[in-house]
Amino acid sequence: MTVDPNPKSFTVALQPPPKQDLTLPTPSNPFPPTNPPTFNDAMTIRLKVFVEEQHVSASAEIDDDDPRSWQWVLYDSSSSVKSPVAVIRLVPPPHAPHELITNPGANASLSKYDTAHEPYIKLTRVAVLREYRGLGLGRRLVEEALGWARGHVKEIQEACRRVAGRELRWKGLVLVHAQVQGEKMYERFGFVTDEKMGRWDEEGIEHVGMWKRIDLEPHA
Repeated sequence: MTVDPNPKSFTVALQPPPKQDLTLPTPSNPFPPTNPPTFNDAMTIRLKVFVEEQHVSASAEIDDDDPRSWQWVLYDSSSSVKSPVAVIRLVPPPHAPHELITNPGANASLSKYDTAHEPYIKLTRVAVLREYRGLGLGRRLVEEALGWARGHVKEIQEACRRVAGRELRWKGLVLVHAQVQGEKMYERFGFVTDEKMGRWDEEGIEHVGMWKRIDLEPHA
C-alpha cells in the first residue's frame, strides 16, 4: 500500500466525551449504532493495533475512562472515502492511584481515584496503523491533543469535578504511560521518565511513566 505523506491528505476529528455506555465493536457488529461514529472509528484503530497486533485482551480495550475522555481520530483523506488511521485519547483527572496499577488487588484500602496529589491529564491509547507509521502522525496527534488542552482548561476541570465531586485545579501537568518501546518517542515530545514510578506490566506489555508540563492559555 502506498501512502501519500502530504500533511494536507490527513484530517483530524475530535470526539468529545460520549458520557454514555459504550459498546465494544466486534467482527459481527463493527460499528455499533449506539456509539458515536467517531468513537467507532477510534475503536477500529485501537482494536487493530492493540488487540490484533499487540494481543491485548479485547475486553480490556473499552474501559471506565472512555465515556469521560476526549479522542482525536486522524483520517487519510487522500481518496474519496476517508479512512481512520491514527488515534489518541485524553483522560481528564482524577486517575487511579499508581499503586493500584502496579500492584492491583494489594491495596484494597486505597480510593478509586487519587485526589491528594496535583491533578494531571493523561494521554492514552495512542495508536497509528502499521502502514502509516514513520509519517509523524503520532507527533501530530500529541500536539493536537496538548494544543486543545491548553485552551480548554475549564472543560477539563469540569470533567474532573463531575468525577471527584469537588473542584481540583489542573495546572498543565501531563502523564503518559508509555510502552517501553515508545519511551524514546515521548522523550522527543518533551516528556521525562519518572524513575520513581518504576516499570510495570499492562496487558503483558512493560510500561513506564513520563511527565510533561504545558503552558496554559490565560482565561482558558
